[in-house]
Amino acid sequence: MPRQRTPAPDPGSLSSRRAFLQQAGGGFGALAFRYLLSLEGAGQEAMGGEAGTGGDPLRARAPHFPGKARSVIWLFMEGGPSHLDLFDPKPTLQRLAGQPMPESFGRPITAMGTANNTLMGSRRSWRQHGRSGIWVSDWMPRVAEQADELCVIRSCWADGLNHVGSVCQMNTGSILAGRPAMGAWAQYGLGTANENLPAFVVLTDAGEVNGGPKNWSSGFLPAIYQGTQFRDQGAPILHLAPPPTVTPSQQRSKLDLLATLNGRFSRAAGEDGELNARLHSYELAWRMQSAAPEVSDLSRETEATRRLYGLESKETERFGRNLLMARRLVERGVRFVQCYSGSGNLWDAHNDIEGNHSKMCRQVDQPIAGLLSDLRARGLLDSTLVIWGGEFGRTPFNEKGDGRDHNPWGFTVWMAGAGVRAGSVVGSTDEIGLRAVEGRAHVHDLHATLLHCLGLDHERLLYLHNGRHERPTINDGAIIREVLA
Repeated sequence: MPRQRTPAPDPGSLSSRRAFLQQAGGGFGALAFRYLLSLEGAGQEAMGGEAGTGGDPLRARAPHFPGKARSVIWLFMEGGPSHLDLFDPKPTLQRLAGQPMPESFGRPITAMGTANNTLMGSRRSWRQHGRSGIWVSDWMPRVAEQADELCVIRSCWADGLNHVGSVCQMNTGSILAGRPAMGAWAQYGLGTANENLPAFVVLTDAGEVNGGPKNWSSGFLPAIYQGTQFRDQGAPILHLAPPPTVTPSQQRSKLDLLATLNGRFSRAAGEDGELNARLHSYELAWRMQSAAPEVSDLSRETEATRRLYGLESKETERFGRNLLMARRLVERGVRFVQCYSGSGNLWDAHNDIEGNHSKMCRQVDQPIAGLLSDLRARGLLDSTLVIWGGEFGRTPFNEKGDGRDHNPWGFTVWMAGAGVRAGSVVGSTDEIGLRAVEGRAHVHDLHATLLHCLGLDHERLLYLHNGRHERPTINDGAIIREVLA
C-alpha cells in the first residue's frame, strides 16, 4: 500500500501560525512590560513622577489606598530619651539595681564600654493613667493626661550605636547618609496639599542636628522633595524676602524671564529633572514670601492657645512655639513636619540623667500635651499622625554612676492620632529593658507603619535609581498591625 504523504501546509495557514507565535511572543513581552510599567507607575508616574517628566512634581496625587492620616508631626527627642525612666517601668531592674547584669541577658557592645557596669534602677515614680492604664513616669505629667490618645510601642530597635548614624537611620532608614528622609518619600508619594508652603518642614530648637541637612534630604529623589528648615525666631527662611529695592512686579518679571530661558534650554537639551525642580522651587519661593511670614506670626493666636503650648514660660516657650507652628502648618496643608527637641544631642544623658532629663522633660511635656489637646479640639487629630521618640533609648546599667549609655536594642516610640489604636501598648523589652523581645519593631517597621497611615504601601512606593527600584524601607519592613486602629 503506497505510503500517504502529509499534505503540504497551506501558505495562509503557515502565515497564521507565524502570526500567532509572533503575537503570542509579543503578548508575553507585553505582559512583562506591563508589569514594569506598573512598577514605574507606583514609583514614578502615579506616585510622584520624576521632576523631569514636565509636569508639576508636587501636584497632589491619590494614595495607594485611603489613608487615615493627611499629615505627620514627628517629635524627635535628639540624643536618646530613656524609655526606662519615661514609658517602660521595670520592677526587676529596680530589684537588681546595684548588681552586675546577669549573664542571661547577654553582653551588648556599648558606645562607651559600659556593659560591665552595675545595673541602675529608675528614680522616678510611676502611675497608670487614663482608662487605658498606660504607665507614665512623673517626668511627663501633662503627657500622662493624654495617655488614652497614645499607642506606646515599647519594642523598638535599630542598627546604629552612635548619634550621627542613628539619627540618620531614624530619618532615612539607613545609618549611612544618602537616602531620602521619610518626609521626602511622603512628598514624592502624595505630592503637596497646599500651593504656598513646602510640603516637608523641619523645625529645630537648640543647635545643629547631628548630621545636619542629610536628615531631611531628598537623597536620590529629585531635589524638589527635600525638607525645608524653618527658623523658630525671626524670618522663618533666610533670604526669602527680596531686597526692599525690588518691587513684586520686578521680581515676577525676572521669574517669568528665567522660566522662558530655561524652557528654551529644556526644549533644546531635553528634560532635566534638576532644572525642573529648580524652576518649581523658584515659583514656590515666590509664593512663600507672603505665606511663610503669615504662618509664623503666632501673635494671631489667642492667649489661651499660647498658654496651652507654654509660650508664657521661658522653659517651654521655644519648643512650644515650634509645636504651635507645626499645628499651623498642618492646618494649612503641610504634609510632614518634624520638630526637634534638644537638637545637638541635648537628651544624651551619659551622666546626671536626673538633671538632664528633668530639664528636657520640663521643656517638652506641656507643649506636647498642648499639641495633642489643640489638634483634638480643632478636629485635626483624626487626620494628623503624631510620633514621639529619639534615635534610640538608654541602657539599664549605669555610666559614670548616674547616667545611662546608648541603647539601640530596645526602646520606646509612641504614636497618636490618625490611624493609631489609641490607649494601647505594643510589644515589650526584657525584664531589665535592655532588648526588645516581644513584637520587635525595627526602624523599617516604624517607617512602613507611618507610610501606611498616610495611605502608602512601602513595597509599592518605588523610585528607579541606578537600575534598581528603591523603596523607603530598603529590603525590609513590615507594618506593625497592632498599632493600627
